[in-house]
Parts: sequence; structure tokens; C-alpha cells
Amino acid sequence: MKSSSDRGSAAVEFALVLPLLLMVVLGIVEFGLLLYREAMLATASREGARAGVVLRTPKPTAGDIQAVVQNVLANAGVSSDRTSITVTGSGGSFGTDLTVVVEQPYRFLFLPNLVPGMKASITLVGKTVMKNE
Repeated sequence: MKSSSDRGSAAVEFALVLPLLLMVVLGIVEFGLLLYREAMLATASREGARAGVVLRTPKPTAGDIQAVVQNVLANAGVSSDRTSITVTGSGGSFGTDLTVVVEQPYRFLFLPNLVPGMKASITLVGKTVMKNE
């Protein structure tokens, strides 16, 4: 049979470990969301670049490519608010580079409140360079 002092020490140990455990769990959730968002930006830039380099007449404009990127983001459930889409080399001749850069700020939900000195947001970037066909 456990004495009351044993039960009390278990409560103290739990109180000491709980904040660390919460930081680890919330950190896993936070970085999972961040990595998902970064993967979606990379996918959107790749799909936009692919749409821009495919051989067709007339060649897609920068606006056409930006529309493809926004559509991919919308289908993935990623808000395109505050998203910067930069297209260079659209409509270029065979063999020239087409670059699609998708940038979006990511605001952390939990960690800046738990970790002193941590930045509240970072900018995620998805960049793809392909040769025009």
C-alpha cells in the first residue's frame, strides 16, 4: 500500500514534467503544420512551372501561371492570403528558364508563447526552375 507521501511525490513529478511534455507535443503539431504548408507551396510552384513550360500555342502568360498556383493552393486548403507569386521567364523560347517562386508568411500558433525569444513568424518559400519546351 502506498503512503500519502508517495502519491504526493508522483503529483510533484508530474507537475514538473508536464510543461516539457506539452512543449514537445505542441512543437510536433506546430512543425507538422509548418512542413505541410511548405510542401504545399513547393507543390504549387512546381505545378505552376509545369503549366508554364508545356509546349502549347499561345504560351501561358505569367497571369495564367499564377492562376494555376492559386488553384493548387485552394485545392490543398491553403489560404492564398498574403501569398506572393513571382513568375520570371514566362513565354520564353525553347531552353530558357522559367522560375516560379511562391512565398507566404507562416505565423506560429503556440511556440512563441512557450519558448522565450522565438520569432512569431517566418516566411516559407517554394521555388521551382524548369526549362521552357
